[in-house]
Amino acid sequence: MSMLLRSWQGTGALILCLVALARLPLLSPEASAPFGSGTTAMILLLVVVGALASFLRMQEAALAGILFVAAHFTAWLLIAGLSGNEGQANLSFFLLVAACWLLGWRCISVLAEIRPKTGGASTALRLLIPAIFGAWVLILWEAITRGAGVPFILLPPPSAIWERIIGSVSILAADVRQTIFKAVLFGYAVGCAAGFIVAILADRVAFLRRGLLPIGNLMSALPIIGVAPIMVMWFGFDWQSKAAVVIVMTFFPMLVNTVAGLGASGAMERDLMRSYASDYWQTLIKLRLPAAMPFIFNALKINSTLALIGAIVAEFFGTPIVGMGFRISTEIGRMNVDMVWAEIAVAAVIGSVFYGVIALAERATTFWHPSNRGG
Repeated sequence: MSMLLRSWQGTGALILCLVALARLPLLSPEASAPFGSGTTAMILLLVVVGALASFLRMQEAALAGILFVAAHFTAWLLIAGLSGNEGQANLSFFLLVAACWLLGWRCISVLAEIRPKTGGASTALRLLIPAIFGAWVLILWEAITRGAGVPFILLPPPSAIWERIIGSVSILAADVRQTIFKAVLFGYAVGCAAGFIVAILADRVAFLRRGLLPIGNLMSALPIIGVAPIMVMWFGFDWQSKAAVVIVMTFFPMLVNTVAGLGASGAMERDLMRSYASDYWQTLIKLRLPAAMPFIFNALKINSTLALIGAIVAEFFGTPIVGMGFRISTEIGRMNVDMVWAEIAVAAVIGSVFYGVIALAERATTFWHPSNRGG
């Protein structure tokens, strides 16, 4: 019993495999190309081997490798068998997909327990674990939508979205250039820089601090669907109006976080600077700004997502015939949902990379902070 409880994922995978064995075949009789007996036997064998291996006491890296191969190769065999048989999957098919998912879960759990001895291995492991987790989101999405025959217009499978991305590279590149490299980057840089500068002024001048922060809280609550049409009327239909929306959305988070960060330094440190006869600017540069860096980077990370969302939504209210928001609003009207999801996928990847770059810059800049020292 203790061996079964050691890996409940392996126990669950084994039970699901046995139930699936009793409910064979994997596809309905109407399937044009059902799984062969050899393929079905290989699928069952891989799941059983992975489930039994999860009970063994072995080196964590070796166990993770066995689980990785068993889970992902089996999932590939199952999904490959759906080609031309969409909507024909039986209960046994979904039971085996669930068993593979449990083995993948166990693989991630084992990898999370590994304590690498080198920094490079630790970085690779931190990237591998979320990569496997994300891969299983796509695997389950693909298996469920194709196996159950979910209507394409409701939710296309990831394979169809990928095919659309590959076939529309030029269109997507033009949309990214219009939305990201013009509106988002310009608006993000101007909005964050303006928020930072005004925060310094507000910290220096008391009446600005007392007057701007309540206004900042008010402006941060303004709905984007109300601001975007006004900016389009003021600045026209090109990227400048979308950049203006991004500036409005990013200015006040930076202002509020920077002002809060400038007050984060301790009284003892400020007294020490006064004992050294430091003036305001020396104290600001050598003490208060370094102490405010976690707050500033927090605003930068928040604004990295707000800028992308603001630019895309602003394009719904008027834009040239290019841009990610324009493409989404146009293609959904034509029921080309795969193109809509392609734009969403590209935006998600760019947003994640943008956020990741800022997070890496934060670790390099605020290495002294307890949250980074503990990492």
